[in-house]
Amino acid sequence: MQLASKTYDVKDVWAVQELYHSNGWTDGLPIVPPTADAVAACLDWAMTPPRQLIGIEPVRGVAITAEKLAINAVMAGCLPMHFPVVVTAITAMLRPEFLLHGATASTGGCAVLVIINGPIRKELGIASSFNTLGNSDRATAVIGRAIRLILINMLEVRPGGIDRSTLGHPGKFSYCIAEDEQNTNWLPLSVQRGLPPEVSAVTVLAAGSPRQIMNEWTTQPEEILETFAAEMRANMRHYSIWPGNYAIVIPPQLRDHLHAARWSKTDVAAFIHERARIHRREWADVGKGAVVRDRGDTLCSALEQPDQLLVVAAGGPAGGFGAVIPPWLGHKSRAVTEPIGVCVDCEP
Repeated sequence: MQLASKTYDVKDVWAVQELYHSNGWTDGLPIVPPTADAVAACLDWAMTPPRQLIGIEPVRGVAITAEKLAINAVMAGCLPMHFPVVVTAITAMLRPEFLLHGATASTGGCAVLVIINGPIRKELGIASSFNTLGNSDRATAVIGRAIRLILINMLEVRPGGIDRSTLGHPGKFSYCIAEDEQNTNWLPLSVQRGLPPEVSAVTVLAAGSPRQIMNEWTTQPEEILETFAAEMRANMRHYSIWPGNYAIVIPPQLRDHLHAARWSKTDVAAFIHERARIHRREWADVGKGAVVRDRGDTLCSALEQPDQLLVVAAGGPAGGFGAVIPPWLGHKSRAVTEPIGVCVDCEP
């Protein structure tokens, strides 16, 4: 396979690290040397020619080619089998509704949350249980990291350059999870968002850091979900009042109570939609009174519609914990779901 990228001759793996660090090509962690064979193996697995155009960055017009994606995927530690997920995530991020340039250049410091659904979870050995929002397994760790390296090296999203994050958050190293589809009777997120159940898929969301909640003192769905809604209301007070694609992660201990009461994801979203609301005057309680003005009675919802909520079944088997993952910029950046390796809208 003929690759177009420039090559470098270095004496050993340590010299590779210094070369990449000195040129600003890393996220600060050591990388896997992207040899021609390793890059070609990723492209072969995805049956993708090196120069295939994956997409164009909408604002600056940067061409995203398969070869460059594969180089960064290898650097992140991806195996060839991980590469189709990386390609699909980038394809989803290039959709205009995701607002890629804004999400990566904002002072708000969001990261790209990647949620994986479908049979590919088992093929890649992805874990959706213990430590699901941390270092739960190899696949999610390296896929999430590949996204960050691609942003750095293909779109110049470096701190202090295009990346203007005031604080950022740890998800900028890797922010990738998979849904625990086998331990729930809920529909997978990708199916709820319109894809067939047999299709593997990736959902991407420009997201803030997870906000962990706990409620071990009830079995009632309304009381459990009120704790999630309260955290969303807190985010509306403390960060952004604008509605958008919030995600909530519900582990088994709380999920079992919802299942026992026969609450579906649709039921969960409908309840959250009604409860995650604040009046603009509440900003005065958290030091933001100057912007309330004459609109204090305006009622603001975290979700424009119930189906904006991304309900994800994942997490360890014990503990009454959950997480709320807020969106970066409300309605201006939308979550995007993309099938892996198939075209569901193509003509037969």
